[in-house]
Amino acid sequence: MTDLQNQDKDVSLAPHERLDTVNQEIRLIQNKNGLTFGTDAYLLAAFVRPTPRARAVDLGSGTGIIPLLLLKTGKVRSVDAVELQPTFADLIARNAALNDLGDRLRPIQADVRELKAATLGYEADLVVSNPPYMRCDTGRRNEHDEKYIARHEVMGGIADFCAAAGRILKHGGRFVCVFRPDRLTELFAAMRAASLEPKRMTFVHADSVSEPSSVLIEAVKGGAPSLRVLPPLLLYLEKSGETESRTLTPAAQDIYGRCVFPE
Repeated sequence: MTDLQNQDKDVSLAPHERLDTVNQEIRLIQNKNGLTFGTDAYLLAAFVRPTPRARAVDLGSGTGIIPLLLLKTGKVRSVDAVELQPTFADLIARNAALNDLGDRLRPIQADVRELKAATLGYEADLVVSNPPYMRCDTGRRNEHDEKYIARHEVMGGIADFCAAAGRILKHGGRFVCVFRPDRLTELFAAMRAASLEPKRMTFVHADSVSEPSSVLIEAVKGGAPSLRVLPPLLLYLEKSGETESRTLTPAAQDIYGRCVFPE
């Protein structure tokens, strides 16, 4: 998981930035005014099945943490990290250089609503995304625009992200995303409209008595209808007695520690 110690004194940080050390020996500069990464990044990276020769694209990349996890674990060959906000596109470049991945992780400042294969110069084997979850008319507006854009669909909703994936993927390519269970029907509709057929899915629960907090889905461009629903993923063991502390399940430990998903 994350070690929040700023232990690299040679890295120049702005007042609104912090330096974290993440598993897989990733050093990550984060913008405290934007969304800092959390469980969803680990879940999504772990859910991606290894394809070591794949050219991947991350839509709405933020700090670049998902590409960094995929590259450090050898799941893909290269990643283009598409990010709308200039400050975060610059942050991705800095994080790529910080982790000696500048030749395999390329930031692209672009709007997913306008993204095409010609923008990249190729058709992707894999597209991943942790898109904004919240409609513009829901939730409280964040103080900082960076966080508001990352959380709310002000610069594109799930239909836009799926459409972008459909445009840049090769036939048979995979789209993997994490989203909210209460908006699952919207996600399915958006995938179908973009010729992305859902093929593999699981719900993520805090424990066996909690409703799912997120859903992980893999779709295939041009695939035939056939959805495999995996067993639910539980992150924590049950609470014991009066203690509020929780213990990660073995599956969650593998996800956080090794970027490996139980199948």
